[in-house]
Amino acid sequence: MSLGGGGGGGGGQLQEIAQAIEEIEQQQEVLQGEISSLQTEKSEIDDAVEAIETLESDSMVQVPLGGDAYVRAEIADIDEIIVDLGADYAAERDSEGAIETLKSKKEHLDSRIEDIQSEIEELEAEAGDLEDRAQQLQQQQMQQLQQQQPDE
Repeated sequence: MSLGGGGGGGGGQLQEIAQAIEEIEQQQEVLQGEISSLQTEKSEIDDAVEAIETLESDSMVQVPLGGDAYVRAEIADIDEIIVDLGADYAAERDSEGAIETLKSKKEHLDSRIEDIQSEIEELEAEAGDLEDRAQQLQQQQMQQLQQQQPDE
């Protein structure tokens, strides 16, 4: 939709509306990026849970060292899993406790995703209202132009 002003006092308002819509779209993009990051984190949790459920003590695994380097290691005890609790805290858990902790984190992520989706819906409604207002202003400008033409 073109929101450029066509002269008169409504042009400035249309410009302000266009700018507000653009800001809303930028906010939506940021929020979509957050959702994408949270979904990636959920996927990593799923992978961790699956690994905990399938690995056994004395299993051989490849441990990432960073920089795309790995080292082979043997799992001494699958019931000694260190799980990040958040806020720079971690705790050692047995496999059931680790899975429980991870599932709890996943539920928290789901809740956060729902909150962000609600924010996006609110922004979409706000943008829709602004677009409606812009259309009204454009129609008013068109009517004013049509009323001015016969006088010329």
